[in-house]
Formats: sequence, C-alpha cells, structure tokens
Amino acid sequence: MEKVALFVDVQNVYYTTRQIYKQNFDYNKFWQEATGGREVVKAVAYAIDRGDKKQQQFQNILRAIGFDVRLKPYIQRSDGSAKGDWDVGITIDAMDYSDLADVVVLVSGDGDFDLLVDKLRIDRGKRVEVYGVRDLTSTSLINSASEYIPITQRLLLG
Repeated sequence: MEKVALFVDVQNVYYTTRQIYKQNFDYNKFWQEATGGREVVKAVAYAIDRGDKKQQQFQNILRAIGFDVRLKPYIQRSDGSAKGDWDVGITIDAMDYSDLADVVVLVSGDGDFDLLVDKLRIDRGKRVEVYGVRDLTSTSLINSASEYIPITQRLLLG
C-alpha cells in the first residue's frame, strides 16, 4: 500500500477558496480523495490561533478527521498588518516526514513552496501532489509538482 503524508496550509486554502468560490474547503472530501487506498503516515494542518470558539471547533473537526493541528499565535503589528505564516514549519515537517512516505501531498498555492516540492521530487524521489485554487496558485508551484490537482467545487462545502 502506498504511504502518504499530507501537509495543509490552512490559511492559504481558506482565503483562496473564499476569494474565488465564496465557499469553504471540505476537509472530509479532501481527506477521502487524497488518502483513498493509501496509508496515512502523517497529516498536519497548519493554522493561526486567534483563540475564538468557532476556530477551536474547526480545529477539533480537523483532529477528528485525522490531522495533527499545529497552531501559531496571530500577531497584529503596530502598522495594522498581520503575521502568521507556516512556510518554514511546513517545509521542515515535509522534509522530516517525507522519508516515511511514497507520496507527499501539499495543500497550498504559495509559490514559496516550489523549492520544497522540487527538493522532495528530484532529490528524494517522492511523488508530490499539490492541491490549490487554480487562479491563485503559483505557476512555479504547479510546474514543480508531480501532479497538480485544482481545488474545484468537488472539494468545497455546500
């Protein structure tokens, strides 16, 4: 059985699906599609923690599906901008856990991950599947992936 590791950039998928489709990502449907017939060796969802109840309920849903949920605090800068991305954390985990997997699945449209995807695919010989919203996914990331799978209506709630 093929072994798979999943890494989900929660903020990226939230904002891209909301911007293009005005809907939310369906993590249950994604899990079924990405893990079907495969053994999950690691599944991590990376999110920003604002401490509100609705968000905590969402995080519990992710845990119930099978994800480890990693949280960073939301940081509001004095100029009004916000900080809270997981690029380095996702990269480190993907490199660490790729040894356990045949396939690495990344859910993000962030072009910063093209180097990671190339490293996993070329240097480590891993199949890397990237899920992202087509209009908001970096071309370099799409080109780096073994397979690019666009997030469309089939992976959205209601």
